[in-house]
Amino acid sequence: MDYGYIKVAALTPKIKVADCEYNADRIIELIDEAEDNKAKIAVFPELCITGYTCSDLFLQRVMLDAAIEATMKIANHTRCKDMVVMVGLPFAWQGKLYNVAVVINNGEILGIIPKANIPNYSEFYEARHFTKGESGVVLANFGGVSVPFGTNILFKCVDVEGLSIAVEICEDLWVPMPPSISHAMAGATLICNLSASDETTGKDVYRRDLIKGQSARLVCGYIYASAGEGESSTDLVFSGHNIIAENGSVLGESLRFNNQSVYSEVDLDRIDSERRRMSTFIGPSIAVLDEYVQVEFEINNNDTLLTRQIDKAPFVPSNEVLRFARCEEIFNIQALGLKKRLEHTSAKSAVIGISGGLDSTLALLVIKRAFDMLDIAPENIIAVTMPGFGTTDRTYQNAIKLIECIGATLKEISIAEAVLRHFDDIGHDKNVHDVTYENSQARQRTLLLMDIANKYNGLVIGTGDMSELALGWATYNGDHMSMYGVNVSVPKTLVRHLVKFYADTCGVEKLKNTLLDILDTPVSPELLPPKNGKISQKTEDFVGPYELHDFFLYYILRFGYRPKKVYFLAQNAFAGIYDDATILKWLKVFYRRFFSQQFKRSCLPDGPKVGSVAVSPRGDLRMPSDACSTLWQKELDEIG
Repeated sequence: MDYGYIKVAALTPKIKVADCEYNADRIIELIDEAEDNKAKIAVFPELCITGYTCSDLFLQRVMLDAAIEATMKIANHTRCKDMVVMVGLPFAWQGKLYNVAVVINNGEILGIIPKANIPNYSEFYEARHFTKGESGVVLANFGGVSVPFGTNILFKCVDVEGLSIAVEICEDLWVPMPPSISHAMAGATLICNLSASDETTGKDVYRRDLIKGQSARLVCGYIYASAGEGESSTDLVFSGHNIIAENGSVLGESLRFNNQSVYSEVDLDRIDSERRRMSTFIGPSIAVLDEYVQVEFEINNNDTLLTRQIDKAPFVPSNEVLRFARCEEIFNIQALGLKKRLEHTSAKSAVIGISGGLDSTLALLVIKRAFDMLDIAPENIIAVTMPGFGTTDRTYQNAIKLIECIGATLKEISIAEAVLRHFDDIGHDKNVHDVTYENSQARQRTLLLMDIANKYNGLVIGTGDMSELALGWATYNGDHMSMYGVNVSVPKTLVRHLVKFYADTCGVEKLKNTLLDILDTPVSPELLPPKNGKISQKTEDFVGPYELHDFFLYYILRFGYRPKKVYFLAQNAFAGIYDDATILKWLKVFYRRFFSQQFKRSCLPDGPKVGSVAVSPRGDLRMPSDACSTLWQKELDEIG
């Protein structure tokens, strides 16, 4: 099953200028290579049949005829190959010469696309030879066959859902209004660019950014194949800079000056999902579609193998420099959100419960930054530690050290006596360690925090993170509730990195050591009695590993992927870490809890969005609290 992926290739043959037969043979070799690599779309450079640097030889009839013959040879070679191939050549039609891309599938010429923007500056003098392609589509004779000819052609695959291909040529991308804009508006999901971009110092960076930006702006896949070694070096050098991009990300990029083939898989599901959720993406209209001719083709995509890397921590940048910058940015977003709320309410203090765990630690660090922005002394942070039946000495000591390092005002209130009295009131046996036993403690803590906030004219700052909210791992009207939640859109895997970032940059040895020990402490609500003085209740033993749940959360909410695809991606990302049965077990748990616990997310306190995924009922996740998970669970049951 292809799971929405289509394997594509950008290929640069080593050519000989004006030797069409030689060049066709080199292209055929690369087509065979692409077939061996299971590529379904193979894109070659601009004018690769003749060479881009033929200059006035483009006006010679013998070479133009040889280019047609070479193209037909290539087309014949593609018979019974499950692939779409695009090659560039000069094409004479009705007394004019055009720089064109020919699209081939299973021995058939599907269409001819002329270059729409002909450069006539500096080192490029294409206007000396070529005529600008027009947007209308007509039929042209190519090797004795009548073929659609024009810029506005879409190639739609009847076998692969969401695969609609359009073509532009080199300079077309570099102009203010590239043809790919209207192509995407007409429904194209994959843009193929046959190019011959010469190499000058620093141009590769601009070229890469241009391709990334266009794929992001158009929410599409973009294949860029450029001319390389073999072109004339009379005045220019071509590096064969091939790039495959998808919605702003580079999936594959060649080494320059190497004629290197590049392969990757474009995720058509992702493109479709992004376009559906973007109300500003202008999709196909009758007026736009009327300007296009749609050509259908067939390929079998069932043998696609995934080679692109699937990051097991999608919320956390793998690059250390980028991760450092991201953490700093998120801290500022969280702190600025809280700063505004404190200013608006004229709050004199911030009240927070400190457990010695990760989430409350991060929230306290955010409060400290917000107070610094407001030039408020840290002693106006009322940090409350509330030991109960499950509190261990390790978390208790870390909470005290953390509060002291920050300079907050410490309040210690044991909840044990009040909770026992509450058990008597409601008739609960203190020896029965059930959900009542646990949640009574969480709600007692929230009651204390709320009343302390009233006493000190402050706001209770929530500590719960997005992963807990996705799973419903929060006590309703307990730790679920606050007056402003700074962590509500921060997943657990990212919480760890934010605390580590603060530890590495705080410059205070005692604070750093305390934060590192907190990072090393098992995640736990500490609502059940310890065993031998150590934490007995480990969250991940009950709900599953947060790294898996954050992975599921990202792909389910960000792209709306179906359960089978999420499972498939997790298998790839966590190969060698979790076996298939473990992944499936926790994926079923995620879906079950995600649907059943929506009522908690439906009444979340305010809090700042920091990334592309959030669960606020006022923004990213507007979901009925009583929606059925039947469809999703049924598909999971089909897996095993």
